[in-house]
Amino acid sequence: MAAKNSRASAFPAAASPAAPPAAVPPPPASAAADRSSETLERLRASIGTLSTMMRRELEETLPWYRRLSADERSALGLVAQNGITAFVSWYEHPSSPSWVLSDVFGTAPTELTRSISLQRALQLIRTVVQVVEDRVPELAAPEEQVGLREAVLRYSREVAFAAADVYARAAENRGAWDTRLEALAVDGILRGENTDALQSRISALGWTSHSRFTIMAGPAPSEPTAPFLATLRRAAGRFAEDVMVGIQGDKLILVLGNVSAPESAYPRLSELFAPGPVVYGPLAATLADATASAKAAFAGIAVARGWPSAPRPVSAEDLLPERVMGGDESAKRSLILNIYRPLLAASNGLVETLSSYLQGGHSLEAAARELFVHSNTVRYRLRRVCDVTGWDPLIPREAFVLQTALIVGRLGTPAKGNQPKGTQAKTNQPKGAGTQGVTGK
Repeated sequence: MAAKNSRASAFPAAASPAAPPAAVPPPPASAAADRSSETLERLRASIGTLSTMMRRELEETLPWYRRLSADERSALGLVAQNGITAFVSWYEHPSSPSWVLSDVFGTAPTELTRSISLQRALQLIRTVVQVVEDRVPELAAPEEQVGLREAVLRYSREVAFAAADVYARAAENRGAWDTRLEALAVDGILRGENTDALQSRISALGWTSHSRFTIMAGPAPSEPTAPFLATLRRAAGRFAEDVMVGIQGDKLILVLGNVSAPESAYPRLSELFAPGPVVYGPLAATLADATASAKAAFAGIAVARGWPSAPRPVSAEDLLPERVMGGDESAKRSLILNIYRPLLAASNGLVETLSSYLQGGHSLEAAARELFVHSNTVRYRLRRVCDVTGWDPLIPREAFVLQTALIVGRLGTPAKGNQPKGTQAKTNQPKGAGTQGVTGK
């Protein structure tokens, strides 16, 4: 008060140097000390009363507080009571702010962040401050009430910042743990770990999808920073219900659950990868199948340069010929199981017609002459090939996949000389019939 009055009296002197400053006698220092000491005594004596009022106010004004368990209410009530006690100490020595975390929160940060959100923690702090502020007329003399209210406001600001710091550190710890757990889950999918353990990990990350898994792989940025990964997760979250991100060397892996509109989602997500081929594996029905999908995607990346005009992203299924040439056994099995054997089972000369069409330079007339049938018959059989396999021989790239399937299927069929006794095909059978008979058998 004395300093304030002395500053106020200095302004007239600056405006009129000739006029002597007005003599305003400051209040005696002993009186200010007595009032401060009296206020402190009242504060100390009211700690119990304020704590009781604070607990009652929490019960009455915060519905979520009443829904907490007894242990949680006790822990939060202790935090609030510590806050009132710490305020008294701080009011006596306001120059030392180190009390906030140790005196108010103590060992409660972990329990606090588990029990309530930051928003509710701030509501609790506001209630405690309001209780103290409402009792200011009873705690201080009229001339000290303004100063006490200012002290309460400053105190509430320090506590609010301290609470935010507690929650920020807890979020950082959870984020670091989630990142490690996510990396383990992605690695487990790639290596085909035990499904139960893997399911437990992804459930801990909040994963809810149990089917329709998609694996996308491509080049990773040179420095995949935390903001980049956060942006990638947000972007992927617009198209999929669940997302996991993994970095392995120079490869970026996206594990997606229940992707909506894949035709538009995959191209948009591929834009977040570094320049280079981006491959997505076949849709996996279960978590166990996701490993095979991931292996197909990585096998596709290894040979994608064999198809320079491949789209971005490209399906691992569209790279089956290149994967076969790269030594991928799963690609060979896929061609045999999904193309070659269904064609043999369909009979009606589909294998012979397809083979003649491909060897004749994709000419309907040349295939018709070789097979002694009408060109419309060849066209009909080629449509049947598309219906049976899903690959259209009239499209050059898909015809290449079909031709690769024929080659792989024939190489996987035992030669006639190696057939068991009694399975030798008749020599007068039509072209290709011997192969059909052996495979069918």
